[in-house]
Formats: sequence, C-alpha cells, structure tokens
Amino acid sequence: MTTRRQLLTTIGAGVLVLPMLSRAQARPYRVGFLSSEAPSDARDMTRFLTFRNALRDRGYVEGRNLVIETRYAQGRYDELSRLAGELVNLKVDVLVVSGTKPLMAARSVTTTVPIVMGSSGDAVSIGASANLSRPTANVTGWTFFGADLASKLIELMKEAAPRSVRLAYVINPAESSYALEATRDAASQFNLALSLIEVRTPAELAGAFDRMVATKCDAVMVQSGSMFAVHAKTIAELALASRLPSGSQLYEYAELGGLITYGPDRLEGYRKAAEFVDKLLRGAKVADLPIEQASQFELVINTTTAKALRLTIPQSLQSRARLI
Repeated sequence: MTTRRQLLTTIGAGVLVLPMLSRAQARPYRVGFLSSEAPSDARDMTRFLTFRNALRDRGYVEGRNLVIETRYAQGRYDELSRLAGELVNLKVDVLVVSGTKPLMAARSVTTTVPIVMGSSGDAVSIGASANLSRPTANVTGWTFFGADLASKLIELMKEAAPRSVRLAYVINPAESSYALEATRDAASQFNLALSLIEVRTPAELAGAFDRMVATKCDAVMVQSGSMFAVHAKTIAELALASRLPSGSQLYEYAELGGLITYGPDRLEGYRKAAEFVDKLLRGAKVADLPIEQASQFELVINTTTAKALRLTIPQSLQSRARLI
C-alpha cells in the first residue's frame, strides 16, 4: 500500500521534471541539425550521435519531448542555404551547425533562430560574432582558432621534417580563407617558401600532388575543409606516394596515414552543443551564452609513415605526441 509520505515524495519528484516536460507535452522541442556531408559519412555520424546522446543525458528523449530534424548537403555545398531554410520553415527552436559552411548558410537565412556551433573555425574571423564573451548576433556555441592552429602545425611539421624548404598548402577556394594570412606569416617565420595548391573537387587531388612534385615541394599541409575531411585517407596516401611529409588539423588525419595531426578534440564541440541547446530551450538568450573556445588539443604522429619517409622524429616532439 502506498503511504501518504510515499505519495508526497513521488509527487515532489515529478514536480522537479515538470518545468522541462510541461512544454514538451504540448509540443516537443524541435532542434535542427545541419551538415555539409552525408549521413553515411562515419565521422559526421559520430558527431551527430555525440550531440544526440549528450542531449539524452540531459533528459531529452526523441519522440517524447524532442524532435531532431536533420539535413545533409552530401557534399553539395550550394544546397546548404536551401536546407537551412527548410529547417527554419519547420520552426526549429534551435539550429545546430556542423562546420563553418553550414554556419554561414544558416546565418544567411535567419537572424532570429538561435544557431549553435558544434564545430566551426574562428567565430570572430568568419564574422559570426564581434566578440566571444557576449555574442552580438544569433550565434553561439563552440569554436577553435584555425589561424593559430595553422601556425602551430607548420612549426610542428618543420620540427618533424627540418630539411623542408618549400611547403605546399592545399586549399579549397570554396572554403573560408581566414587562416591564410597566418599561414603565410608562419611559413616565412620558419624559412619555408609557401606554394598554394588549389583543389576544388576530389577529382583534382591526384593532379595537385603531381604539381607539388613538379614544383619541388618537400612537405604539404592540408586545409581542414569539409571536402578534404571526407577524402583524408586518399590525401594521406597520395602524400606518402609522393614522398611528402604531410600534416593537417583534420580529425584522424594521422590515423589515416598522414604524418601529423594537430588540432582540437572535435567531439568536444558536439558535447558542448548539447549544453548550449539545453540552456536555450530553458529560456537563455544567445547574448548571455559566451562562445566557448576549444580547450583540448592533441598532437598525433604516425610513426609508420615517418619510417616510410625515412624521418627520425625528435624525442622532444615524441614526448608531446600520441604516437601511432
């Protein structure tokens, strides 16, 4: 038999969750998720699942008090604005973006729906906000400093391959170029001539490496763009076949055969995105949620690739890296 004390305890426990569920009973919260890539892309799916699971840990259950609307451009970046518009027309409460291009597309179609960055380049440099501490538009979330990371990556590559004198920088002109000036400055600082190698489609990758070899480049750095992320393994293999030490901020680049990866824990941003979404759904304003910067960075060196390139990685570098 249920006692009066037990009944009151049960009612009291229920009251604790009512503030979140009361609106859900009338209409579930609706959250949009916009990505440049395809749902079949393993890395992008990991990001989405990290975000969804973090929301679940906060009490949001799809089909009960939450609906997540997903849109994937599947590499067709010119579709992003249309897909962002679809999400806005669905009256999402918050729109989460996976990458810089989805962010820019979302900003082009709404100035009122809160936008949360799961990952993005430097939010200030790309114009998402005038400052980090108090967002000036409808964008908050997690960001990393691409310009600073590019400079650090060049330093690490020079340390790993000290004989390098000409660095190829593979870029997609369709991507944001906010880190380009910092990359030029860093290359000059380390006495490296910089050759920009533009690649617009995956079909151009092989020819790009042929150009690097022909122009006597002796190391290559790969921009952390969406297209390159999808084809990171191919790029790493081409670099090795061309006998070029290669580095990137791309997640898992070294695991896929590149020499060096240096960058933030990209999944951190998607765990953080769930925190931002939770606060916004509970009534917080974007302006009151400072944009957070990446706090965890990792250096990964592929020792098999180093051996194939006949490079001896200095102990000082090994001690700071995760060696695979």
